[in-house]
Amino acid sequence: MINLAEVESRIQEKAAGATTTQASELSISKSKIIEFAWWMKKEGFAEATITRRARILTTLTRRGADLLDPESVKGTIAKQQTWNLKTKEIAVEAYACFLKMVGGKWDPPIYKPVRKLPFIPTEQEIDSLIAGCNRKTSAFLQLLKETGMRCGEAWMLKLIDVDFENRLVKVTPEKCGDPRALKMSSKLVAMLNALPKTQPEVFKGSLRHFARSFRRQRLKVANKLQNQRILQITFHTFRHWKATMEYAHTKDILHVMKLLGHRSIQNTLLYTQLVNFEGDEFHSATAKSVEEAQKLVEVGFEYVCDFNEVKLFRKRK
Repeated sequence: MINLAEVESRIQEKAAGATTTQASELSISKSKIIEFAWWMKKEGFAEATITRRARILTTLTRRGADLLDPESVKGTIAKQQTWNLKTKEIAVEAYACFLKMVGGKWDPPIYKPVRKLPFIPTEQEIDSLIAGCNRKTSAFLQLLKETGMRCGEAWMLKLIDVDFENRLVKVTPEKCGDPRALKMSSKLVAMLNALPKTQPEVFKGSLRHFARSFRRQRLKVANKLQNQRILQITFHTFRHWKATMEYAHTKDILHVMKLLGHRSIQNTLLYTQLVNFEGDEFHSATAKSVEEAQKLVEVGFEYVCDFNEVKLFRKRK
């Protein structure tokens, strides 16, 4: 069962400064949200979905919504000026699910977010961000970069899922995706090996708190490098970047689909239209031995040709 201590404490903080009537209403809301979380658990919803929906209903109650009054909830969602359309759509989905539990009905508002192409940073920007973070965060980001995992999939990773000797990582999918085994570089293996191994999980603690720490580190790196584009890099950006680069290198949409664990190719087709590489610049490198060539391939270089007994490689900047 998910940990609802944070949800409960937030409602209690709000109730502490409320009137008797308001405190009573918040107490009812707290009880209903906990009941809702347990109901979703029994219905087989993913832990991430349960946490997200419980959290967003908690936020609505803190901002004046009465969960037993659909019009009150609808009005509270409409008043959230700092929420984008996607967040409001998620709030509508969460409350619709809550009404299903209590047997209620409503005429839901319609929020249709405009689908935009995701931001794709350069590899240099990604590597600079990874290098500027602490050991745990750097290892997590390098894992996202090399595998294209969802952040939830990476956070659930257990030590038994990592084959350090064969440099393989087994992914337990989120969102009804497909399980998969993905290759890791020697660099990533070393970074993961350097982390403490005192618990079954590779990464421990709260993903939400970890994300806050990441945002603080990201801000420091962006300010240090005077590059505000780095502030646009989120955990999910690494997945977009990996998929885009894989498609650019292979032009094989089925390969990208398998890499990402998508079950529908429609979700993967987005990456065929993200980047136009015409005229892009490349890093070049040479290798005179199998070992040198192997190291270049591990860091993303692709073979071009042989010239004067030297192998030429390139990688997009």
